Amino acid sequence: MDLPRVERELKKRTAYPYRWGRKQSNMWDKETNFIYTTYSCNALLRKTHALDPALRDYALNRWYNFWSAMAVEDIFTAHDNVVAHTNSYDKLVDFSIDGVAFDHKTTVFPKGFGYDFAYAKAHPRKLIEWLYQNQSQEGRKHLKNRLFIVLYDNKTAAHWKMKAEIMQFQKAIDSYVKQFSAQKLQQFSFDGEAAYADILWIVNS
Repeated sequence: MDLPRVERELKKRTAYPYRWGRKQSNMWDKETNFIYTTYSCNALLRKTHALDPALRDYALNRWYNFWSAMAVEDIFTAHDNVVAHTNSYDKLVDFSIDGVAFDHKTTVFPKGFGYDFAYAKAHPRKLIEWLYQNQSQEGRKHLKNRLFIVLYDNKTAAHWKMKAEIMQFQKAIDSYVKQFSAQKLQQFSFDGEAAYADILWIVNS
């Protein structure tokens, strides 16, 4: 993947408002699945020009989040100790690090968490529990292993724009993978089954 090109395209999308008119929906996902084969922001704008405004916003956001996530996976799987999951229909695993399988989720620091960023940094387990309970309520809802990449921009509070900072992601991910230890993961029990999770923080301070 041409990571600098992906960053340039994602940054073009940040010129437009980031609005979610509704929560993630399987029906609206189906109507906007063209985002998977749309490689430039200009092409995306052409395809969404005639859509209902709410659906257009939904498509712009899905495209932005999807290609940012694809870049993240590409960065991870460039490492020798990371193996990409080849079953594209399996929504529970994106890759494994040192044999530990993960679904990764990039998210901005959530307003609804109830505590500030300093508390979350000091109590990552609390934030992980909240993320499991409150995110991805439709097709990607699950309680298996997760690696949460949490974005926080203390300068502008426009945390969502950080999803376009692919080169910054690369530095943070490279450092995380090199220092990865399964013993440092947070362990949970959901319905009697063990799940392992961690947070990779990417912060503009």
